[in-house]
Amino acid sequence: MTRKYFGTDGIRGRVGEAPITADFFLKLGWAAGTVLTRNAVGKKRVLIGKDTRVSGYMFESALEAGLIAAGVDVDMLGPMPTPAIAYLTRTFRAAAGIVISASHNPVEDNGIKFFAADGYKLPDDVELEIEALLDQTLITNGSNHLGKARRISDAAGRYVEFCKGSLPSGFSLSGMKVVLDCANGATYDVAPKVFKELGAFTTTMGNQPNGFNINDQCGSTHTAALAAAVLDEQADLGIAFDGDGDRVLFIDGQGDLVDGDELLFIIAQHRQSYQGGCNGVAGTQMSNLGLELALAELQIPFTRTKVGDRYVVEAMKEKNWHLGGESSGHVLCSDLNTTGDGIVSALQVLRAIMDSGKSLRELKSGMSKLPQLMINVRLAKKIDISSDDVINRAIADAEAKLAGRGRVLLRPSGTEPLIRVMVEGEDRALVEQLAVAIAETVKQRVETAKS
Repeated sequence: MTRKYFGTDGIRGRVGEAPITADFFLKLGWAAGTVLTRNAVGKKRVLIGKDTRVSGYMFESALEAGLIAAGVDVDMLGPMPTPAIAYLTRTFRAAAGIVISASHNPVEDNGIKFFAADGYKLPDDVELEIEALLDQTLITNGSNHLGKARRISDAAGRYVEFCKGSLPSGFSLSGMKVVLDCANGATYDVAPKVFKELGAFTTTMGNQPNGFNINDQCGSTHTAALAAAVLDEQADLGIAFDGDGDRVLFIDGQGDLVDGDELLFIIAQHRQSYQGGCNGVAGTQMSNLGLELALAELQIPFTRTKVGDRYVVEAMKEKNWHLGGESSGHVLCSDLNTTGDGIVSALQVLRAIMDSGKSLRELKSGMSKLPQLMINVRLAKKIDISSDDVINRAIADAEAKLAGRGRVLLRPSGTEPLIRVMVEGEDRALVEQLAVAIAETVKQRVETAKS
């Protein structure tokens, strides 16, 4: 059955355009509250967190009203990273956790993510059940059966302690100089506290949210300013989070980017050498071939999934592995948290640095990335790329030129109206040539479909 609203990571879109409207969030709160608390033992309780977008105030209020109408008690946590909501849903023993966020998207967008009582994203059948209820009339409970709402003031402190607890007792970052970029998003308060309390000399940027500057030329989607700051401060490294704190990227001491594939390799290598082994790593179709080859040298199994953390999590559960992620910096350490956690993942990388005595740059050098280029083609209208003969012919021609020494991948984004064109291979010039050619073909076909 096709989902009407839910994508690969909740519901997301432009604020003011259906479904990202106040009336939809009201009904969604009612529908989700009804479904997610149906089997709740005792009080029906749901947590709500959000990032720093100005629209979050409106959607928080709408969700709160819908949940209360369904007879659900609501704990309002305010601006909190997405992984914090996953953790606190479990520790508060809530029926569900909700995050109002569009992650790395610009401020014009917003969205919503749900966590079940176990801290994992909702399974497909539950999302479909919520969608089915959205087609029914909202029924408000009588006064004796309404929920209540309260603000939780100590949530941030609980999450800070949780993050520090992901490291061995006595672990210290004393002597390390770190620059943090919090993307003017949900990590702006908690991230600096974590690193300072662990002893790092910390400089922070992107920690002045005003409702409009989330992900604006900062954070993991725009790392140039962080790279410049690392060099200016002569810091050991820089750490960039995205708007809701479930992704992380690094900048090494020479100002170069360290992406999610390289971070996965560093954590896997550390687990293999210092923590009794790494039983496997789950990546995606977009993971660099260099990651797969480097893990093979360490005799660590690797598997690819469709793009999206829900699919990575599924593969990890199926194989009983504890490590997976995406090149975007969405790194999952399932023995530490149930979802991608930018701060916790960053701490695992820092643990690898401290334990090995090597710099970040030295650690990432154990993996050689193959040249890879991704071009995003924006869509005004959806097209089925899989059945387009012209596009398929362009892909086949590119694969023939790569001669088995590279990959071509086209996929629609699960969160934005884009077709992502990715080409990977040993010859950088050829990779760029082929990616540009395929992207141009897709653009032409999109234009043709519009007319």
